[in-house]
Amino acid sequence: MSKSLIFIVDDEETIRRLLQHWVTTRWGYEARTFTTGEDCLEALQEDPDLILMDIMMPGMGGIDAFKEIKKRDPGIPVIMLSAQGDLKVAVESLKLGASDYFGKPIDFPKLEAAIRTILQLREVSREVVQLKERLERDVHFENIIASSGEMQEVFRLVTKVKNSPIPVLVMGESGTGKELISRAIHFHSERKNAPFVVVNCASIPYELLESELFGHEKGAFTGAYQRRVGRFEQANGGTLFLDEIGEMDLSLQAKLLRVLQTKQFERVGGNETITSDVRMVSATNRDLREDVRNKRFREDLFFRIAPFPILIPPLRQRKADILVLVEHFLRVFASEQSRKGLHFTREALKYLYEYPWPGNVRELENVIQRAIVMAEDTEITEKDLPISLQSYAAEGIIGPAGSVFDVNSSSQSIQPMEAVKEAALRNALAVTGGNIFEAASRLNIGRATFYRMMKRYKIKP
Repeated sequence: MSKSLIFIVDDEETIRRLLQHWVTTRWGYEARTFTTGEDCLEALQEDPDLILMDIMMPGMGGIDAFKEIKKRDPGIPVIMLSAQGDLKVAVESLKLGASDYFGKPIDFPKLEAAIRTILQLREVSREVVQLKERLERDVHFENIIASSGEMQEVFRLVTKVKNSPIPVLVMGESGTGKELISRAIHFHSERKNAPFVVVNCASIPYELLESELFGHEKGAFTGAYQRRVGRFEQANGGTLFLDEIGEMDLSLQAKLLRVLQTKQFERVGGNETITSDVRMVSATNRDLREDVRNKRFREDLFFRIAPFPILIPPLRQRKADILVLVEHFLRVFASEQSRKGLHFTREALKYLYEYPWPGNVRELENVIQRAIVMAEDTEITEKDLPISLQSYAAEGIIGPAGSVFDVNSSSQSIQPMEAVKEAALRNALAVTGGNIFEAASRLNIGRATFYRMMKRYKIKP
């Protein structure tokens, strides 16, 4: 791990050398020294982690240099130093955004503690920014691996609803990616810079779920030793994602309904009315209409959470995504396990394509990860797949006999993944007489996707 870089800016050579000694020799950081604010500004492209800035210097003073630093890079922490010991100077520095202020002579143990704390906070802030950027990057539509027409329709609905305050209910079997779509709604919306708070209603006991959602006051129940802020308060201004909402107890459903209607609630054991501006996105793998009919879910709550439903189809109903997902997971997990040159045999691809995937994308991900471990060489065969997949083997997955997955084909060479997809497109066009609409329909992919793939593989209509 690289050492933190600290800039020391002071026109007095004695102070400058003393600070450099403590920063480098005693505390173990890297340091660069400057005699003027102008010199420090010219070196900002080196991205210092912290700046120790003297206030009284010839030319550009420390306050003016500090203001310019904040204009160029507001994230760089600056500790101001002054021999004056003037309280007004200290207050002015802190009001302008300085991280701390030290008078001279400097109390070095206290300065070291301040530097350590500031650098730790800066590192945490960087990690938060990186995690947020990674999360936003991961939930972009182009990073949700899907090419089928069914998923393109899901993306269209997300685009329509992203900036609306209307509650959304995301439905689908387990493993279809309901949370990923819910995150996409949030991170493509105007609320993306506010919190996205997740509550899994199935994993929290009823006795604790109420407190989890609305918080509690100290002494509200046994074990409530201090006040707790609930998820509704934490999500204020952002999105609250209630996963597996169909598992929520009926009595708690009534309280949730009231909050959705009024945007107000009280903590458990409290009397203070709290208002929270929250965008609600819920998800379920249950048939909530059937639960309403069987009195397991409140009808009024159902209509409150489901004015804009989005159904994610199971993987077996969007086979066009299977090979695309196989290619993606193979690339990701092969890289993680440092397995170069891995590829599936035609027979193995056939098994993957035909299997109904009751566990959906999550199950497919696990199967690919396991197959990479099981493979003896660079070739992943059907023997490296679970027995459950092998039992579904059959001939002629796409098109008539002789298609790219026909195991009775005379060719025994192994097709690369891109070649398999290209061959599937060419085969579909041949079978349909060049009818792009019908070919796309037969492959269960959208026409726009079909055209993009034709362009990629230089297939002329």
